[in-house]
Amino acid sequence: MVGAVPKLRADIRADRTRSGARGRALRMALISGLVPLSLTLVQCGQAPNPAALAANSQANVQVVAKTNQHVASSDTFEDRFPAPQFRERFPSASEGFLQRQMSDFSPKRAVQQQPQPEQAPYKVASLAPQAPYQRPAREDLTTLVSMKSSAFPYFGNNPASDAPFLNISKGNRRGHRSYSGRVFWQDETYSDNRVLMHVPEHFDVRKPGVIVVFFHGNGATLERDVRDRQLVPQQVTDSGANAILLAPQMAVDAADSSAGKFWQAGGLKRFLEESANHLARLTGDPNSARAFADMPVVIVGYSGGFLPTAWSLEVGGISDRVRGVVLLDAVYGEMDKFASWIESHRSGFFVSSYTRHTARRDRELMSMLRQKGISVSEDMDGPLRPGSVVFVETGDGITHREYVTRAWTRDPLKDILVKMSATPSLALTRVASTNPSASSR
Repeated sequence: MVGAVPKLRADIRADRTRSGARGRALRMALISGLVPLSLTLVQCGQAPNPAALAANSQANVQVVAKTNQHVASSDTFEDRFPAPQFRERFPSASEGFLQRQMSDFSPKRAVQQQPQPEQAPYKVASLAPQAPYQRPAREDLTTLVSMKSSAFPYFGNNPASDAPFLNISKGNRRGHRSYSGRVFWQDETYSDNRVLMHVPEHFDVRKPGVIVVFFHGNGATLERDVRDRQLVPQQVTDSGANAILLAPQMAVDAADSSAGKFWQAGGLKRFLEESANHLARLTGDPNSARAFADMPVVIVGYSGGFLPTAWSLEVGGISDRVRGVVLLDAVYGEMDKFASWIESHRSGFFVSSYTRHTARRDRELMSMLRQKGISVSEDMDGPLRPGSVVFVETGDGITHREYVTRAWTRDPLKDILVKMSATPSLALTRVASTNPSASSR
């Protein structure tokens, strides 16, 4: 028995030793599992270590390379992080965002709702006339348009001499020697093919109307003189007539009355045909080109504008469309052409207003017409009718330079259009009231 006790104690000690070893092993296993977890939890929310990212990336490449050589060879930085493409930087129209202004994000004021009146359970028929449809208001349209059929450039002959119009040359420059002997160069005087187009705000292509073709005099430009000094577009608007304006640039700021392409047969016809397309685009209605192409015409010639006026009546190709001719101190010649048109077109009217500078030729033209049995009036008090022939002499206080704005009355072109509007047979309507303030200018 004595020998057995020590042996029992030894066994107990051995069991305790084995139990301690198992406990220690279990604790070591728990510690080895908890330490990485704790490190992971500590790193949550922190930026990754670049060195660790590089090491991990390299390790992944090595692992993939062992399993799939093809994948490893293409798994580069460019493959993982490709450069953004154009479509990713700039989305297409269908993918674009709605564009907003800063005002879209400003605080919106509360709008007080007005109390709505109680609606009656029935409707009352009104006997009062309903207001007709009103076209939305717009501003006058005034612009300069380049046209192939405008007066210049012109490379044909001068019909007065049947010689080339450009009859002077100096090096590469070509020019024209005028009747006064002065030379005007083509690149300075005869190269502007622009036309001043003016459409009043009240103009309505659906109603009867008229095209006013204005031939300016010597020493003029469209902007400085026709528009700003002579106020031709303004007079058309202030008349209230359903009329538009076409004013081609003739010789630029020169003492020359050459007609250019209006010397040619059909010149005015081609000019109006091309203008019709421009006017249709200008007014925003491409379908109106036909209406502009058929619209009646009134030709106004001031001073040196008598020459293109006379030739347009003689060879322009649309003399039947011309409802009226107005000469403003402009009978310097070509009386036979004016007399011929008056005699053969009794449905139109003719007005010539003159100062002492052209009085002799105007009286000569009156005599020619009376010999043909055509009645001539010498005042502008009466209305304009088809067949009216009027000559008006103005006093010494009226100057030639101011004649487009001050002749027998202020704004004579406006007065002509107002009188035309009062005669329905001249195919012109009055669609707006006269501006009183404009008449006093």
